[in-house]
Amino acid sequence: MTASDITIWHNPDCGTSRNTLAMIRNAGIEPHVVEYLKTPPTREKLAALIAAAGLAPRDVLRAKGTDYDGLSGDDPALADDILLDAMMRHPILINRPLVETPLGVRLCRPSEVVLEILPTPQGGVFAKEDGEQVIDASGKRIG
Repeated sequence: MTASDITIWHNPDCGTSRNTLAMIRNAGIEPHVVEYLKTPPTREKLAALIAAAGLAPRDVLRAKGTDYDGLSGDDPALADDILLDAMMRHPILINRPLVETPLGVRLCRPSEVVLEILPTPQGGVFAKEDGEQVIDASGKRIG
């Protein structure tokens, strides 16, 4: 696998994003890492990622831990375009991490969702930062 095969839209301050990146690397893959708060996707790229993941913009809207008042993803009157525009103005509103591989795109919340789209198996034991065991010694998912 090369970095061009897999991209993670990453926030290094987010534990879920760090765990997802670590699972990608545990599969022997060094992905292309895009710190989306520094280098946000274009509007077109974000819309394409959301669509490829089978989601709607409001499914990717992050409300927790954001300071942006006046935008409620629960407000059905807000059209997808308005939500996309808000995410472009304030990338912190983009939930993370989004991961794209040759096998698809996923919003990896929880981080184990990334296992659905990795083209190679896990290389061995993996535990999340909080100590939760996710992968056993044979590279199989626990639970």
